[in-house]
Amino acid sequence: MRRTPCTVPLRPRSTLDATAPAPARSRREEEGRDTATRAENTRAENSDQPRLLSGGNPQIPKGDGPEPVAAYIAAMPGWKRELGERLDALIVAADPDVRRAVRWNQPFYGYGESGFHLAFRCYTTYVQVQFLRGASLEPEPPKASKHPEVRYLDIREDEELDEALFSAWLAQSAKLPGDHL
Repeated sequence: MRRTPCTVPLRPRSTLDATAPAPARSRREEEGRDTATRAENTRAENSDQPRLLSGGNPQIPKGDGPEPVAAYIAAMPGWKRELGERLDALIVAADPDVRRAVRWNQPFYGYGESGFHLAFRCYTTYVQVQFLRGASLEPEPPKASKHPEVRYLDIREDEELDEALFSAWLAQSAKLPGDHL
């Protein structure tokens, strides 16, 4: 099949109508949500810092041990970094020998050889903690998943983390079988 050349005359950019309305901005741009992520990505492109994916989730290569998890937390934008440091400290305090790894651009935590029990990741307006066997916890974390066993805890900037409840969930998780990823 032969292609025919385009017959529509093209105008150079310099002759475009300067009075034409600017293109509509997206809802995210209007709300200023992506501004910080774009600024962070510009800095990351010009340095050794990880790139931020949509919602500000750091892009960290798969790895085992505390180093990749520390790199993920260090790359978390704004207030989310402090929360990530607090979550990590609570998890390590619950079990100093906790197994840490980064998979799918998020830190995972597990106890012993039973597999991974929880993970967290950044979204635009919150940090989400994922309990891989959350349906077995008392009380269950508040948000359901399409996976029957998984439950989520979404933490927003203006919300306080209930550390006692979170620590209780960690203790319960340690007694459950984990997920071998």
